[in-house]
Amino acid sequence: MSTQAQESREALGARLRGFRKDAGFTSGRALARALNWQESKVSRIENGRQNASEDDIRLWCRATEHESDLADLVATVRHIDEMWKEWRRQIQDGTENRQKKSLPLYQKTKIFRIWEPSTIWGTIQTADYAENIFEQVSNFHETPADTEAAVAKRLERQKYLYEGKRIFNVLLGEQALYSNHGGSEVMRAQLDRLLAVLALPRLSLGIVPRAAPLTLWIGHGFAMFDDRLVMVETYSAEMSVTQPREVELYRKAFEMHRRAAVYGQPARDLILTAIGHFNRIGRECRG
Repeated sequence: MSTQAQESREALGARLRGFRKDAGFTSGRALARALNWQESKVSRIENGRQNASEDDIRLWCRATEHESDLADLVATVRHIDEMWKEWRRQIQDGTENRQKKSLPLYQKTKIFRIWEPSTIWGTIQTADYAENIFEQVSNFHETPADTEAAVAKRLERQKYLYEGKRIFNVLLGEQALYSNHGGSEVMRAQLDRLLAVLALPRLSLGIVPRAAPLTLWIGHGFAMFDDRLVMVETYSAEMSVTQPREVELYRKAFEMHRRAAVYGQPARDLILTAIGHFNRIGRECRG
């Protein structure tokens, strides 16, 4: 989420903390018991690590006898929610415009850190693989299907793999090699593309094996642009993380995942094994 949204969430949490203490709840755990919540929920809200819903605010105000502040706090929550960039709003006219917005960001970024646990990163996707992804997005959100134009804009990003002095640090979970987008033929071509990009001088491609010992849970995918911005995509929204301490957490997460990854020939072997898997599926379908 943006710096402004995060700061607003933290300010709301501080105000709610004051309400709790005024009401005689000496700890977040005590208020959580009174509200029948998980013990950590009060702490997460007070420290700005979790959005409070309107119902949360109503219960909090009632328990702390601050119902006169309810309308103001609900308005604050709604304002914070509006700072989230809803996917449906971004892609309501199709997915091409959203892809177009990425180009200036790619142009000015020098170091990329990409973590995709279950999908191939967009900039190294083949056209057919990307087409399948965009069709899924359009179907899921019931938005106009401008797949051909969106694919063209996504493929335009690939020029940055070869231009300038940009460094691309890309991590994929092994699951990304097997998540079937488009069928065995599309997947075989996509995996061949991965073998090709292994040779790019400014792209470092690591794969986290499924059985690798982990020092951090797999979590969600993200793209980090230099040390100033992290983009996180969910089913419902795209979040922009810009607050330095949060950006640092994502940098730390990336480094922890990187320690579990394999590179070079071991990564190539994992890709070749996945290609063999889709070759077998293809033969079975033809048979």
